[in-house]
Amino acid sequence: MAASSRAQVLDLYRAMLRESKHFSAYNYRTYAIRRIRDAFRENKNVQDPVEIQTLVNKAKRDLGMIRRQAQNNTLSDRRSCEQ
Repeated sequence: MAASSRAQVLDLYRAMLRESKHFSAYNYRTYAIRRIRDAFRENKNVQDPVEIQTLVNKAKRDLGMIRRQAQNNTLSDRRSCEQ
């Protein structure tokens, strides 16, 4: 894996873990963190640059989904506290 790909993958991994910690519900948070770690471990030996790029693109989409879900989760928690 090229150095730039490695750095990009590590940045994505850290960002996904960081964003997952914003889930207020313990079960969602631990599930997301476990899934992220498992997925990255499962693919750590991939050597094909095309497959690596495909996995990076998928991780970017997943990061966006995690961000949206964590934000929605936080907003719904705030609304339920206000009622």
